[in-house]
Amino acid sequence: MNRAISIPGPLTRQADELARRLHKTLNQLVAEALAEYIAHHDPSTITERLNAVYDAIPETEDPFVAETGRSILRQVEW
Repeated sequence: MNRAISIPGPLTRQADELARRLHKTLNQLVAEALAEYIAHHDPSTITERLNAVYDAIPETEDPFVAETGRSILRQVEW
């Protein structure tokens, strides 16, 4: 799908220069930049990235926390 957008002059010149240095078309550069922007600002994408980080953390039991939890549970009337 094609869409026309307006980009301020100085930003257009910077984008043109960067596209040339990266050997990309301006369309490629804008599409990649927009995809990256969305990936960094979309709440569902952020949640997915955070979940991946948390999944990578090994689950280890802290002896102090475990014993404290057991002690508290022994004191609670069930």
